[in-house]
Amino acid sequence: MLVSALPRLDLGRAAFAAAILVLAAGPIIWLINTWLDPAFDSHGFVYFAAVAALAAWSLSSPRRSTSGQDERIAVLLLSATALIRLVSQVSAIDTIGALALVIDVYALARLAGLQHRTRALSPLWLAVAFAFALPLERIVQRSIGFLLQEFSAQGACAALSALFGDVRCAGVRITVEGADVLVDLPCSGARALIMFGFAFAIAASLARPRLPMALVGAAIALAAALAGNVLRITLLASGVAIGPEALGFDVMAQPWHDLVGLIAIGAAAPVLFIWARRVRPHVVPVKAFKAGGQRNHAWRAGAFLITAIAIVSAPRTPLDVTPRDVSIAAPERIGVHRAVGLPLTNQERAYFEQFGGAAVKAAYGPNALMLARTTSPLRHLHAPDECLRGLGYRVSYLGMRFTPTPTAQYRAVDPEGRAFRVEVSFLSDRGHRVASVSEAVWIWLNDRSTVWTAVQRITPEYTAEYLAFDAGVFAALDQPTLTAAGGNHAR
Repeated sequence: MLVSALPRLDLGRAAFAAAILVLAAGPIIWLINTWLDPAFDSHGFVYFAAVAALAAWSLSSPRRSTSGQDERIAVLLLSATALIRLVSQVSAIDTIGALALVIDVYALARLAGLQHRTRALSPLWLAVAFAFALPLERIVQRSIGFLLQEFSAQGACAALSALFGDVRCAGVRITVEGADVLVDLPCSGARALIMFGFAFAIAASLARPRLPMALVGAAIALAAALAGNVLRITLLASGVAIGPEALGFDVMAQPWHDLVGLIAIGAAAPVLFIWARRVRPHVVPVKAFKAGGQRNHAWRAGAFLITAIAIVSAPRTPLDVTPRDVSIAAPERIGVHRAVGLPLTNQERAYFEQFGGAAVKAAYGPNALMLARTTSPLRHLHAPDECLRGLGYRVSYLGMRFTPTPTAQYRAVDPEGRAFRVEVSFLSDRGHRVASVSEAVWIWLNDRSTVWTAVQRITPEYTAEYLAFDAGVFAALDQPTLTAAGGNHAR
C-alpha cells in the first residue's frame, strides 16, 4: 500500500531536467565567478538579486490560467540552447554560453506562467533584465567603448560651444577657455547605458508593453542614457573651465564629481517613468492545448542527456588564438639599469600557452615593465586594473596623459600598503598609439592584420623619475615620442 501511494517517477522529465543542469552548470559557475572575481569589477549580482526578487514576487501570486503551450515552448527553447552551449564549448568563449542563460530564464518564466499570474510579469523582458547580471559593462567598454567616447565628446562639444566662446574639439579632447578636458573611457557612457537599459527592462517586465511600445521605450532609454552622459560631461567640463577658484570647489574632486554625475543622470531618468505610465499592458491570450495523445518519451530525454554530457565534454578550440610564433623580448637596458627578468605567474603562463600571444616582464632598478604582444586584442589586451584587482591590489583610475605617448594612468596599492604608479599604452605595428583597449579594438576591427603591443610600466608612487623611465622605455622600443600635454579628465 505504501509503495503504491508514492508518486510515480517520470523518467523522461528527470532525464530532461538533468540534461539542462549539465548544460547550464558551467555557464552558471562562470557567471558567479564574474561576480566574485575583483578583476571583472561586476555589479551583476545586484541585478540578479533584483530579477530574482521580482520573479519571486510574481510567483507567489495565484495563477489565473494555464496553457500547455507555455510548457511546449519552454521545452523547445531549453533544448535549443544546447546548440549555443556547443558553440561556446568548442570556441572556448564562455560569454556565449552565459548568454544562453538568458534564454533559459525566459523559458523558465514561461514554464512558471508568470504572464498568467495575478502579479503578472513579461517573461521576455524579465529575461532581458537578467542579461544585465552578465559583465555587460566590461563587454560594452571593450567592444564599442571608443565609439561611445566619440559620440559623447561630440555631443558635449556642441553643448559647450553654445555656452562658451572659446571651445576647440579634437576627437575625445575638448579645450574650453584654455582648459583641456579629455573624454576618456570611463566617461564613455557605458555605465549609464547599462543603468538605463536595466531600468527599462524592469519597467517593461512590469508594464508588459506590446512590441511597438516596447521599441519606443528602448529608444527612449538609449537616448536618455546618451543625453545624460553628454550632460554629465558638459557640466564637468564647464566646472573645469570656470575653475575651482570661482566655484569654490574642484568639480573633479569627490564628492562633487559623483554628485554632478548623479544630477545629470537623474535629470534624464524621468522620461522612462513617463513612458511606463503610458503603457497599456499586453494581455497574453491563453490558447487551448490538448494534452491527449502525449506519451512519455523517456528514451528521447535520455538521448538528450547523453548529448548534453557530450557537449560539455567536447574539446575546446579557441577561434581567436594568436599564432604561437608571435614573440617579444624586454629591452636589455633602460637608462642605467640592466633588465632583470621576472617570471610570469602560473595563470599568465597557462593563458598564453592556451590562447597564443607572448608576454615578458622585467625589472629595471625600482621600476618594472611588462610587454604583451598579440594579433587578437579582444582576447589578450586588457587594462592593468583588471589583473591588479585580481591580485589583491586596490586600484584607482587617474586619467590620461599624452607625453611621451598616449597613456592611461592608475594608482595601485598592494596588500602590504605600498603604492605604485601604473601606466599603460597600446602600440600597433602600423604606428597607432592609444591609451585604451577600446580604441585598440576599434582600430583592429577595421584592420585585422595589425599586431598590438601593450606597454605597462610600474614605478613607485613617490618617485620623480617615472617620466625618465617612460622616455627610456619608448626609446628602447624605438618608438617616437609626442610632446602634447595632457589635461583634465571628464571621468
